[in-house]
Amino acid sequence: MKTYDNIVAHLGDKASFYLDHVSQKVTKDELRLTDKNIVDNVFVNSNRSPQVLRSLSQLYGHGNLGGTGYLSILPVDQGIEHSALFSFYKNPDYFDPENIVKLAIEAGCNGVASTFGVLGLCSRKYAHKVPFIVKINHNELLSYPNTYDQNLFGKVREAWNMGAVAIGATIYFGSQESNRQIREIAEAFAEAHSLGMATILWCYTRNDAFKTDKYHTAADLTGQANHLGVTIQADIIKQKLPTTNFGFKNLKFGKFDDAMYETLTTEHPIDLCRLQVANCYMAKIGLINSGGGSQGESDMSDAVRTAVINKRAGGAGLILGRKAFQRPFKDGVELLHAVQGVYLEERITIA
Repeated sequence: MKTYDNIVAHLGDKASFYLDHVSQKVTKDELRLTDKNIVDNVFVNSNRSPQVLRSLSQLYGHGNLGGTGYLSILPVDQGIEHSALFSFYKNPDYFDPENIVKLAIEAGCNGVASTFGVLGLCSRKYAHKVPFIVKINHNELLSYPNTYDQNLFGKVREAWNMGAVAIGATIYFGSQESNRQIREIAEAFAEAHSLGMATILWCYTRNDAFKTDKYHTAADLTGQANHLGVTIQADIIKQKLPTTNFGFKNLKFGKFDDAMYETLTTEHPIDLCRLQVANCYMAKIGLINSGGGSQGESDMSDAVRTAVINKRAGGAGLILGRKAFQRPFKDGVELLHAVQGVYLEERITIA
């Protein structure tokens, strides 16, 4: 009861808006909802090898959410993506890679996602204690002007050698470099699967036109990015929470019809996220939403709200970093536990 009451408190006067909503466009009965047998029920008849099934089982079976079908992953690659100085000045302890892994362990995360350098330096000490997810490509921040590109920082086999259960990668769908990135990561995912590792794809949209009215987080554009991600056989999709819709329609590109919006979704945040979930093969491939940047005092409530939206939409969890590591260690653990509490709370159900 205490956990549920805390969730309601964090949602404030919008609690009923989030907790009582019923999705009537794409209904919960149309989804393959996650559960403790997600690996057996979804992947066992796929082309994934027994070694990949074992890796997925390790990931879904670890930490406080182990055995629930939900995931709480700590991602810390911002030292490259956003610059180390900007990412760690609020808490310089995280310049030390070991503290990143310690946070994931102490918080009971399913896994820790970071760079070759971070996880490689700690692999012998920790790879058997918490599932490693090696992020194999990055958008380095020193090129001027910045470009929407992701470059490989190491080999898939190197991730396997350090004991990783999965690799992670980003594709900037919509960028000038996206076609190369799609080919590159499709090949990397095939190699990872051949070595017995699972695959997680950061399905982000990047294009100057998408910045208009925040269409880089439009449900239709991010949903299509998700669909491309599952097409190249990502086992888990990472996506930003949608904040708007009508990217195809209002930017007047791609394929769209007014009827597709009216048929599949509404303006409610849970329905917008449900559209992302539907694009992940009706939830057969788990959708984990990102936690977003740290805003200070509102971080706890923002994280709980995001978790509620993801869970009620049919998602598989959160991959949350900055809100946790850009604060004192104890507070970061507390925030991650609060997020996990949403997925453990039986009264928070699918909309």
